[in-house]
Amino acid sequence: MQLGMIGLGRMGANMVRRLMKDGHECVVYNRSPAPVKAMEGEGAIGASDLDDFIAKLETPRVVWLMVPAAVVDQNIEALVDKLDEGDIIIDGGNSYYKDDIARAKRLQPKGIHYMDVGTSGGVWGLERGYCLMIGGEDASVAHLDSVFKSLAPGVGDVARSRGLAGESSQAEQGYLHCGSVGAGHFVKMVHNGIEYGLMAAYAEGLNILKHANVGKVSQEVDAETSPLRNPEDFQYDLNLADITEVWRRGSVVA
Repeated sequence: MQLGMIGLGRMGANMVRRLMKDGHECVVYNRSPAPVKAMEGEGAIGASDLDDFIAKLETPRVVWLMVPAAVVDQNIEALVDKLDEGDIIIDGGNSYYKDDIARAKRLQPKGIHYMDVGTSGGVWGLERGYCLMIGGEDASVAHLDSVFKSLAPGVGDVARSRGLAGESSQAEQGYLHCGSVGAGHFVKMVHNGIEYGLMAAYAEGLNILKHANVGKVSQEVDAETSPLRNPEDFQYDLNLADITEVWRRGSVVA
């Protein structure tokens, strides 16, 4: 299948690489030309500007935006008069889900379909695949099933959840049509909240372990710091690298 990608940062470029590896044709555009040239060298079809980008896409066109949330609307505005009825715009970044709903309404009179795809996988996605949380119309999602399947991790060697049997579902493949427009980014929003909460918990916990020897350290007296009670209780010189490594081996926090 053919797909156009706008935005060739670490995520966008690696997604193109993964798609091409699975046989898809990718037309690529970036505001700076160097990433386009680099992707051309790997087999992508480069575009010099948006007009060239649109001209190289077959109808119905599929345009995937992999750009910061702050510039999604200006990219859509630059595209909308160049697209035709039946074309599809996908926002694969981290937009607010209510913005997705508003964009879909603006595009509807022109017959342009809009989809939101929360994309998780980071710099490891090229090899491992991307977890995709999709919002949009049933027909548009079905049309792009082969693209989502190529980007997603697949079942791999992950053990099946208890109670599942028969043919693997989309969710087991690593992508899911969560619901109507906005649903994908709503699910990704909660996903990110959990992710950042986990990172904060790790950071705070490891900081406590790092300073578990504070009882050995001479403390300056100042107006902002409460004096340490029972310094004899904080005498541990801990190896954080070894602790985090042992946690990787069977611990529930790994």
